Amino acid sequence: MHDEIRRNEAASRYELVLDGRVVSFAEFRDHGSRVVFPHTVTVPEFQGNGYAARVVRRALDDARANAKTVVARCWFVAQFIRDNPDYQDLLAA
Repeated sequence: MHDEIRRNEAASRYELVLDGRVVSFAEFRDHGSRVVFPHTVTVPEFQGNGYAARVVRRALDDARANAKTVVARCWFVAQFIRDNPDYQDLLAA
């Protein structure tokens, strides 16, 4: 199985694609120096494999690389940041 994580600008989301199928994604909204993450989804049959965490990690790494802060409106993104303290500095005040 081949997988990749990509930033899909047209759909405003980061996607994990497994053998050509989007199995998990994190939506984003760019607001200047902030990125809002409103929603994260994993297709039910692929849940429990860590795909959403991989997508969120990539999205947060991109936010850091672009000197942006993060607004975690999605419960999964908020929990991921709580569970991974090295990302807490990204949270917008």
